[in-house]
Amino acid sequence: MNQADLRATPWQLSERARKLTSSAIREILKITERPEVVSFAGGLPSLATFPVEEMRHASEHILRDQPAAALQYSATEGFMPLREWVAARYSVNGVNIRPTQVLITTGSQQALDLLGKTLVDPDSRVLVETPTYLGALQSFSLFEPNYVQVPTDEHGLIPEGLDASLTANARLLYAQPNFQNPTGRCLPLERRRALAAIAEKAAFPIIEDDPYGALDYAGAPLPTLLSMVPDHIVHLGSFSKVLAPGLRVGYVIAPEDLHFKLVQAKQATDLHTPSLTQRIVYEVVKGGFWDTHIPTIRTLYRDQCQAMLDALARHMPAGIEWNQPEGGMFIWVTLPKHIDSMKLLEQSIAQNVAFVPGGPFFANEAQHNTMRLSFVTVPPATIDAGVAKLGALIRAFA
Repeated sequence: MNQADLRATPWQLSERARKLTSSAIREILKITERPEVVSFAGGLPSLATFPVEEMRHASEHILRDQPAAALQYSATEGFMPLREWVAARYSVNGVNIRPTQVLITTGSQQALDLLGKTLVDPDSRVLVETPTYLGALQSFSLFEPNYVQVPTDEHGLIPEGLDASLTANARLLYAQPNFQNPTGRCLPLERRRALAAIAEKAAFPIIEDDPYGALDYAGAPLPTLLSMVPDHIVHLGSFSKVLAPGLRVGYVIAPEDLHFKLVQAKQATDLHTPSLTQRIVYEVVKGGFWDTHIPTIRTLYRDQCQAMLDALARHMPAGIEWNQPEGGMFIWVTLPKHIDSMKLLEQSIAQNVAFVPGGPFFANEAQHNTMRLSFVTVPPATIDAGVAKLGALIRAFA
């Protein structure tokens, strides 16, 4: 618990507020604002991928031709042309996604909050991967669930592990099949099919959170769970990793009965996602820019990833393990069991290198000898220097 969590207030806080904690990643990012720090910590997209000129032209066009609509209140469900664009993108392999299933959210993080509000009660069983996205844990924890970690391995979630004893009375299963945060792993096709078969019979929805699916380095992403069993999947997406996170535009695709409750929850939360940023996103993507922009991001991130993998091979001592991601933004590192990555971080920060310790990504039974490295915002030469420092610290760690 950090000092901010310990601040006293003269007013009576709710029990929910008392249990709030700060994100470990957000606290570390405060340190990385120092220019001398080499940061492998944040899951931030590279500044080089921001389509600044396209955003400028879109903003100018909208504020010139549509100023009233862009600056006025709008529908909770979102800007209809953008909803139609999202629905069309996901209508593949014979699946018809309707715009009425699409809710535009203020980032996909808001979608997690809305799902928690609509699906989770105190002590509800919420199934999560091992490890899982820290932001999902932080969001769902407000609603006091009983987390159940589902079996996983280096390929991700193991569908055979979802037996009746594990799934009984579950409210949802939260998963990131594509280049998961924090591990970078990708669920193989045969496991997707098995998970889709489970979803068809399950008494709870599977939440498919997919912010990284477009970042497949080979440009040949696997099919989504949504495309396999659309009536049994709630799919989350975001424009943050492929356009710009500052826009705060994401979306959730859900069966229409659940969609209706999500809309009601959003009405009580922020009325609607900003009209201006929704229109900017649509203006940028509507003419096919998405399909020309994404390959440039894939190439950049593939090269950055390879630079870090090469640096790890050069500088890490024996006994250190890491994965070889084929997309996304992260590499997952496993240290010898006697090394606590939170303690290692203290020494690493003193050497002006930051990373995210792995412990906070576990709902239960944290593995403290793990850490997440992000490579997308650091130049290759700096990656090498930073990994070299980490390797030296690990060698010296008592």
